[in-house]
Amino acid sequence: MRLVQYSDVENAHDDPERIGRLAGTIRSLDDDRTLVCGTGDDLAPGVLPLVSRGEIALSFFSAVSPAVETLGNHDFDFGPDRTAELIDRSPQRWLSANVRRDGEAFCGVEPWRIERVGGERVGFFGLTDPTTPTIGGPEDGVRFSDPIPAARRAIDQLRERRVDHVVALSHLGRGDDRLAAACDVDVILGGHVHSERVERIEGTVLTRPGNGGETVLEVDLSEGTVSRHDVADGPIDADLAAAYRDRLAAAGLDEVVGRVDEPIHRGKPEAFGGESRIGNFVADAYRWAAERAVGADPPVVGLQNSGGIRTGPPLSGSVTTADLVGVVPFDEPLVVADLAGDELRSVLSEGGDTPGFGEPTWWHAHVSGVRLAYDHAEGRLVEAAVDGEPIDDGRRYRLAASAFLLHTDVEFPTLTESHVVERLQTQYDVLIEYAETVGVDPAIEGRIDRRGL
Repeated sequence: MRLVQYSDVENAHDDPERIGRLAGTIRSLDDDRTLVCGTGDDLAPGVLPLVSRGEIALSFFSAVSPAVETLGNHDFDFGPDRTAELIDRSPQRWLSANVRRDGEAFCGVEPWRIERVGGERVGFFGLTDPTTPTIGGPEDGVRFSDPIPAARRAIDQLRERRVDHVVALSHLGRGDDRLAAACDVDVILGGHVHSERVERIEGTVLTRPGNGGETVLEVDLSEGTVSRHDVADGPIDADLAAAYRDRLAAAGLDEVVGRVDEPIHRGKPEAFGGESRIGNFVADAYRWAAERAVGADPPVVGLQNSGGIRTGPPLSGSVTTADLVGVVPFDEPLVVADLAGDELRSVLSEGGDTPGFGEPTWWHAHVSGVRLAYDHAEGRLVEAAVDGEPIDDGRRYRLAASAFLLHTDVEFPTLTESHVVERLQTQYDVLIEYAETVGVDPAIEGRIDRRGL
């Protein structure tokens, strides 16, 4: 029997052609020996997920008829109540062994489930990144526990029922390695990290299709083999693609707000490789908005976390509102923080950290008003200057960044709510206003020097 895996669909919801081919590819592989599985971040983010608050994903789910799915961190982007509503309206069974609400199963989400197909019994359990922050905050009662004890309990219960295979639906990212080493599981269908993976660790098959609906993976449980299917080469579900085109047209986000002569790429190298034109554009917009709001004394620095820039087609030619919303499709305001010099250096050094959703060599910060050097071999910031002057521990600085960074300890933990002195517009509104006022013409300037790789 076979498992067909998709994961981290995210902004594929904004590309009718790609979402149509993703669905068509999955359906072409589905038969009575196959189970379709999702591994999280399939409700959001993206432009259409944002304007529909995740509802657009229900059309995709209806088209591909998944059997099981686990919850990703972005599946909570619109708050746990909305997540619960969308789960209730979805055709698949949602699984997560380490998510609970007020001490009970979240919205009826099961820790594990047994599916029967082709005469075999497959035990599935789900795991969600325990660092997932919920927008609603602690008062919503949602808790994400250590995934390893939760996994062991689920596996024990499945083995007691003598299943033929045990499969983890994991949105732990790099935590999959820890899961494989600690638990007796046959296959880990992974997500969260936006790069593909097919590997075997101590007898466990680990897979990850990457993000954006570009790849579907097929796992043969009998043989332990994995096949890769490029969605661009697959058949298209024309009805689904047409429905998505209609939703995009109805969203009313086609106003042209700028023009780009040289395409601005926004793939993984641009998001996570260091300085890039798309990163500079976003960070410059944040700095510009902050200086208009609070002035330029103390000096202002712009910061965009790399994971917040969504990969997708280049910005090219006429740039629309939808294009810029798609770069940072989150309902998060821009905040201005007040920092001492040593705190600012700490924040900048945290750009070299490698959270569980990233590869070890990825860089996690785009900056404006700063030039820095980071030594990866030594794991430390070796140089940092603002407006051409070395950062002074005795001086105050202002930093403009997404409010999201105040809610998570995974990225830039130095930043806290106590640093905030001003709240501005939503991130994408800042990009739109900046494009209309200043333009869209970023350049590479040598802001980030990465050493020791």
